[in-house]
Amino acid sequence: MCLAIPMRVDHIEGYTAHCSAGGVEREVNLFLLQDQPVAVGDFVMVHVGYAIEKVQPEEAHKRRALFEQMSREESGAAEDA
Repeated sequence: MCLAIPMRVDHIEGYTAHCSAGGVEREVNLFLLQDQPVAVGDFVMVHVGYAIEKVQPEEAHKRRALFEQMSREESGAAEDA
């Protein structure tokens, strides 16, 4: 299963963005989004170190909430096993 995490862009240097989400910080390659303007404060979907999609803040928050819900349910299923 492939998974992309929504992260906020905090700083940009060339094609590298310093992004954060839920207290986690990562350097993210912006090369795949070079045809779209990405700015500090934007949200991007990050997969294996690459920003693969720019998303609106509301959509980023929805996706993050869904990811957290799936994680909680998976943890509960593991505890029941």
